[in-house]
Formats: sequence, C-alpha cells, structure tokens
Amino acid sequence: MNKKALRRENLSKSTSKTRAIRVVPRPGAPTRGWLLVGAIRIPVALGRSGIHALKREGDGVTPAGIWHAREVRYRADHGMRPSTALPVRRTRPEDGWCDDPADGRYNRPVRLPFAASHEEMWRTDGLYDLVVVLDHNERPRKTRGGSAVFLHLARPGFEPTAGCVAFRRRDLRWLLARITPRTAIKVG
Repeated sequence: MNKKALRRENLSKSTSKTRAIRVVPRPGAPTRGWLLVGAIRIPVALGRSGIHALKREGDGVTPAGIWHAREVRYRADHGMRPSTALPVRRTRPEDGWCDDPADGRYNRPVRLPFAASHEEMWRTDGLYDLVVVLDHNERPRKTRGGSAVFLHLARPGFEPTAGCVAFRRRDLRWLLARITPRTAIKVG
C-alpha cells in the first residue's frame, strides 16, 4: 500500500474524539510543520517566524503553548457546515477581529465597519472560509500579546501564515470532527 492510501486508511479509521493533538515544526523548515494525532501526521503551514514561546503583535510567530478551540466559523456560501462538537457560527460580511493593541476590543470579534485596525473575517482569498478560534491571549488578554491566532485554511504551497496554523480543507474538516473544547492543542 502506498503512503497516500495508508494515510487515507488511517484517517478514516480514527473516528473517536481526540484529547490532545500536537503541532511541531518540520526539521529545517520552521514555517512548515506537522499536526500529530496519535500515529497520524498532517502537514500544516506555520507563521513566517516559526514557533516561539514569546508572541508579539505582528511578529509572524506561531505561539508555543497549549491552546483550546473556542468555536468554529465558516462561510456557508463556500461550503457546508462542518461536523464538530465545537460551537459553530456562520461568518458574515460584517465580521471582523480587532488587532489594534490600543483598542479595548483587542483580540476580540468586532462588527464592521470598525475604525481601529482589524482582520476581515469575510476574506476573498478563502483562508477564513473555515476558521477555528483559539483561546490564545484570551485570559488574561495582554496588550500586544498577539491577536487573531487561528487554525484556518492554507494558501497553495503551504506558504507561511502571519502566526496561525493552516491546513488543507479536507484535513481541517477531518480534525474538526475529532476535537472538542477540551482537546489540548499543544504547539511546539
């Protein structure tokens, strides 16, 4: 059996909820990594500055630590509602995420139009068609501690992210069917 067929077989066999997953960088390629779920290895894109323990706003670092998924957002016009035990919310054109450390709504969802610096969740490039919001820099929320650190869809060729972990669509959907709000996502 070739590697692709074996991987598909392993992915389809694993149906139970997962308590812990791990994201690690590839040796010699700090902007690319692997999501490890038991014996299963899924390719991911990482931040342009790799994985580090200290995350600062705009540094391109994927923050090391143990995170938990809070909710899933998806574009209903670009795909079906994902199957998951996580809370799910449809993304709307007016959805944004504040990334301005000087604003009181820093690292929180906002409604557009929004005067302070922000991410648009309704993107034309498709990266946020399926997004998992993590609890990074949530409690306590630190000014300049990093915002909008998500699991989302990867660019072609797994180009580096601004600090998120990015997946192929089918791999992220597979993962969503297996994680819960209690699943520990260990990065680094």
